[in-house]
Amino acid sequence: MTGRTGHRAIAFFVAAAAASAAPADQNPPEPAGYRLSDYRAPTPATLAGARVLTTEEAYDLWRNRAAAFVDALPAAPRPQGLKPEVVWRDKPRFDIPGGLWLPDTGYGELAPVMETYFEAGLRKATGGDMAKPLVFYCLRNCWMSWNAAKRAIAVGYRDVAWYPDGTDGWSEAGHPLESRKPEPRP
Repeated sequence: MTGRTGHRAIAFFVAAAAASAAPADQNPPEPAGYRLSDYRAPTPATLAGARVLTTEEAYDLWRNRAAAFVDALPAAPRPQGLKPEVVWRDKPRFDIPGGLWLPDTGYGELAPVMETYFEAGLRKATGGDMAKPLVFYCLRNCWMSWNAAKRAIAVGYRDVAWYPDGTDGWSEAGHPLESRKPEPRP
């Protein structure tokens, strides 16, 4: 195949392959374990052992004070090598009112000190009640909240929900946000 006919055939096969491929925004399958890299990517539509919430469902739980909300968004640390006299300002986080921000607890692997921090944060959010409903969130297409919710299930919390649209969906719906500082890390 050469010339126009060859180019048409190639274009046809490329178009056919593209048409049969999954859409870029399709949810990937739920992995068996934690997500270990590429945390800002499309997330599954499910999380075994947890309810997956729409924005309206999350808002109803929040409005009725029927769950503790836990934000798993990472927080940028002060850059290494930054001279002590240089002023460092954390990036502001506008969050679901009343939520508890436990940064860096959504990575696939946590150091023991961060596991302890996560579990202490959940005890604070629930008053130690393992049956109290928990809602985990972050941003849209962020695996941090998926991993954190999965981790809460693994440590024994019995009413875990995951809100995959996070503060992006919350804000787009016109729901209130407030400035938030993270829970102090070890």
